[in-house]
Amino acid sequence: MSDTILADLPTPCLLVDEARMKRNIDRLARHAASLGVTLRPHLKTTKSVDAARYVLAGGNGPATVSTLAEAEVFAEAGITDILYAVGISPDKLDRVIALHRAGCRLSVLLDSVAQAEAVAVACGEAGIAIPAMIEIDSDGHRSGLTEDDPALVEVGRVLHAGGAELNGVLCHAGESYGAVGRAAQAVFAEQERRAVVDASQRLRTAGLPCPVVSVGSTPTAHAATDLTGVTELRAGVYVFFDLVMAGIEVCDVDDIALSVLTTVIGHQEARGWTICDAGWMAMSRDRGTAAQEVDQGYGIVCDEAGAVIPGLIVLQANQEHGVIARRPGSDAQMPEFPVGTRLRILPNHACATAAQHQQYHVIPDEAGAPLGLWPRFGGW
Repeated sequence: MSDTILADLPTPCLLVDEARMKRNIDRLARHAASLGVTLRPHLKTTKSVDAARYVLAGGNGPATVSTLAEAEVFAEAGITDILYAVGISPDKLDRVIALHRAGCRLSVLLDSVAQAEAVAVACGEAGIAIPAMIEIDSDGHRSGLTEDDPALVEVGRVLHAGGAELNGVLCHAGESYGAVGRAAQAVFAEQERRAVVDASQRLRTAGLPCPVVSVGSTPTAHAATDLTGVTELRAGVYVFFDLVMAGIEVCDVDDIALSVLTTVIGHQEARGWTICDAGWMAMSRDRGTAAQEVDQGYGIVCDEAGAVIPGLIVLQANQEHGVIARRPGSDAQMPEFPVGTRLRILPNHACATAAQHQQYHVIPDEAGAPLGLWPRFGGW
């Protein structure tokens, strides 16, 4: 890629490598197809209608979101099959009803009788059967009912008898983000699969419907080898990948499609520091690699064309200042970066870094094509 394509961009700003992104999307799409399941991509990482067009094979879904703001924006763009994969609270059900009335089939997630009762009441008042998924906990990571919890069938009965649509069960193997390597992640994938399949069988044995059996995290989605009994697979950060995913060997550093373009603004030569204009407001405070075998600081440093510069990381960050230095223990030579030099930083966590920016500057796959510009949004 010619550096001139980025020459007029103000820094810091967010870059997407279209070729890498398309490669990442295709990789998981092929894997899901080989396992015989529907892929329901999570759009929380990109929060961009333009990016969603790449990952949604049918154009209008299926899709997953993490906020109702995402659901509203994507529904307005014509995406009509959406799963809101965060536990529903009663105060948000009016927005869910509004989306249904606007033509979007929005499924909600819950794991308690209280939530199920609230959904049932909203369904009765609105005359709409809201699809609801029961969250299953396979690893103690966060929310959900275990597959053998007596409340599972009780929740299902409240939904089914109360006018809601009991749509199925869902699991997210959050502990897989601490598993290094494909073999370790495959263990979590099977644990996740078994939990939702067992839960679905309990519901069906109780005479309740369970058409959808949903699993997903980026590590388990890529590591799964058998999804018997599962109907759909979810993942999100795989579109861009990041250093956390590279650190647990889900991807290579060369697969990371997101970076922050930054400019050198000064030096502390006695300390071996180069100062850039990408602080934590550009990179986020996420230090997800700190607990991994290799701590990547606030990100790996690349040249303007995107080639990794060995041994250099953003060692520390203030609000608008990033400190580029040799990785602790590295004997790599510190290059000379004159003031005004453009560099790129690969992020620890793509979701968190993207959330700091309002748009993506897209480096085109096609040689000679101009930069693309994709707006992104936030909010809840």
